[in-house]
Parts: sequence; structure tokens; C-alpha cells
Amino acid sequence: MAENKGGGVLNVRMFGGFALAWEGRAVTGNTKSGESQFAYLLQLVLHYREKGVSRELLERVLYGERDIDDIHHATRSVVYNANRKLKAMGLPDAHCIQQRKGVCYWTDAVPIQEDAAEFEQLYMLAGETEDPDRRLEIYLEACRCYKGEFLPAQTGVLWVAREARRYRELFCSCVEAAANLLKEKKDFEGLQELGLYAAAVSPMSNWETVTMEALVALGRYEEARRLYDDTVDLYFREQGLRPSPRMMELFHRLGEQMEHRYAALDDIQEKLSEEHRPEKGGYLCSYPVFQGVYQMVQRMMERGGQSVYLMLCIVVDGKGNPLEEGEVLDGLTRKLGEAVLRSVRRSDAVSRYGSGQYLVLLVNTTRESCNIIQKRISSHFFAGKRRMGLQYYVNAVECLPEGIL
Repeated sequence: MAENKGGGVLNVRMFGGFALAWEGRAVTGNTKSGESQFAYLLQLVLHYREKGVSRELLERVLYGERDIDDIHHATRSVVYNANRKLKAMGLPDAHCIQQRKGVCYWTDAVPIQEDAAEFEQLYMLAGETEDPDRRLEIYLEACRCYKGEFLPAQTGVLWVAREARRYRELFCSCVEAAANLLKEKKDFEGLQELGLYAAAVSPMSNWETVTMEALVALGRYEEARRLYDDTVDLYFREQGLRPSPRMMELFHRLGEQMEHRYAALDDIQEKLSEEHRPEKGGYLCSYPVFQGVYQMVQRMMERGGQSVYLMLCIVVDGKGNPLEEGEVLDGLTRKLGEAVLRSVRRSDAVSRYGSGQYLVLLVNTTRESCNIIQKRISSHFFAGKRRMGLQYYVNAVECLPEGIL
């Protein structure tokens, strides 16, 4: 083994982006270097430094399907130039990347500290640790090592995509294990902190449920409700997704667990009412609230005999096809919501169902009135040039079968 005379360590960051630091000084990691053959070579050799990288894999990553006259010579040139760059960046005067029998290795002369390897080692160590307090401590330390997707700028590369998926699964297991231990300790402040961190480094992965569970357990119901509303809005806006079953379960548990001090009925009624009298238009609510309103209306129909209709409004292109996700659809979704709210009565419930989709519960109306409302929505939505279209679907709401109530 070669001697590390300088005693320095090359710190390698793979999570959330690629960066190198030698003795506390950044040596690479900007956008330009992240797209170069130099970076591709370093990412492979540093990550697989234990077993090395075969020449075939290296050439496939460096050149893809390009036709190179002498690909072996071209690869040796990339390695030679990479060693020169590393020396110029201040690393020890050693051939950091070495080729032996068709395999590239990282030299033992320059020790590596890689965040991905550290994360995996901590995860494995936690699983082997018997003491629950110490196991929790290690799991939390492992979670903090994961600062985002593995090499997010290279997700189109096969080996990167495979590793990113593997680390994502390990992070998921790590968070779940830590969360279970925190719940056993009834450390809900720590659980909230874990949920916030997980949602920040791995967005759109439903980690908000961890934070919401902590807030419910702590009795911080208003914060839990705001988090729920913000999360539902985010998932609808970004992916057109409805709340997950777990989030719905927590939302219903929230309603069951809310406790209040004794108060006069007048005070209670005042808090139940809307804070400000809304302008003309429907009652905009989250999907779970809409679901509750729908179910309550079904029950009321048993006695009142009201005529109720459920309408789905969808934004489509000129050919009647759903639009692709993106900023255009986001803007049209907001515009549709405004048009719907302006077109229905104050007693009608409205909820966003997904990107470019709104549900409307029309109470005590007729099928003919539904057609009028559709024309009104279209008039408010287009209000000028007509480049997009709207589709409407209407079903009558049936009261619950006999025997259920």
C-alpha cells in the first residue's frame, strides 16, 4: 500500500450532487465539470474504488453509442488527463487513477471518505446494534448522511439509476426504522424533526405523514391540519395525486383526537363558522372534506328527497386529450378553479381532484341546471381566445341503500 504522506482525505459527495473537497477545499463540483468525461470517470472510479471499474463499463459510460476509432487509446487519454487535473488541483503527486489488467482503480495513496459509503455502513451497523437507544442514534446519523438523490444530474445513466434506486430504498428503510424507535420512546418532537428532514431531502415520497403523525400525537392539531392542506395542494400541483391512504387515515384520526376546553355553545359556533363571509361562489374544500360533505348529503337525501349531482370538470387540449404536466397545466388548473367557483352557488361544494380536474357537488338542482352551470364555467374559463377545451361528466348522486342507515 502506498504511503499517504500528506495525511489528507478526499471527501466525496454523491448525494444531492457531485462534489469533491481536498483538505477542506473544493476541487470540483460545478455544473460544467458535472457534465464532463472527467466527472463521469471520477464518479465511477471513486464509487467503485474497492473492486475497480472494468474497461468495458468505463467506455460505455464515457462514450455511449459513439463510434470511436481507437476507444482503448481514447480511454487511456481520459485517465491520463484526469490524473493531470487532479495533481493540478492540489492532490498528492501520485497517479490517483490506475489501470491494471483492463480495470481502473483509485490509488491507496489518497484515502476517500464518500457520503454514500458512509450512509450504507451506518445503516448496516444500526441493524446489527442491539441496544435500542444506540440503534436509534445510528439510524438518525445515517439519515443525516443522505442529503438527496444519488448523483441526480446523471439519472439517465444506467449504473447511476440502479444505485439511486438502491440508496432510496435504504433511506426509506432507515427512516421507517428510526420513526418506529422514536414512537416507542414517545419522542414525538424527534419524530417531527425526522419527518421534516425526510420530506426535504426526498420530496414527493409521502414523508409528510411522519410529521403529521408527530403533530397529532403532540396535540398540535392546527399545525397538523395546515400541513395536511399544504401537502395535498403540493401533491396535486406537482403530480396530480390525491392524498395517500396513510395521509387520509391520519386526517381522520386528527378529527377524532381533537380535544377542546369547555366553552359556551355560542363560542363554539363562532369557531365553526367561516372566518370571513366569502364572496359569491362555491365552497372550496380539500378532498377529504369534500368526501365527508358528499357522504353527509347522501344521508340527508334519505329524508329530504333532494336532487343532487356530482360533476367532474377536466381541462383538455383542442383534440380532447388530457394535457401533459407542466407550468401550462398548472396555470390552467388555477384558471379552471376560479371559473368553477364563480359559476356555482355558495351551497355547492368544490374540490380540486388532480391537475386540470375539479369536482363539484351540486345540491338541490336539476340536470338542466347542470347544463347551464357547464356553460357558465366554460364562459368564465375561456373568456376570449379558445385554445383549450373542457370536458364535463355528470352523475346523479343516489341515496344510500335501505338498511345502511
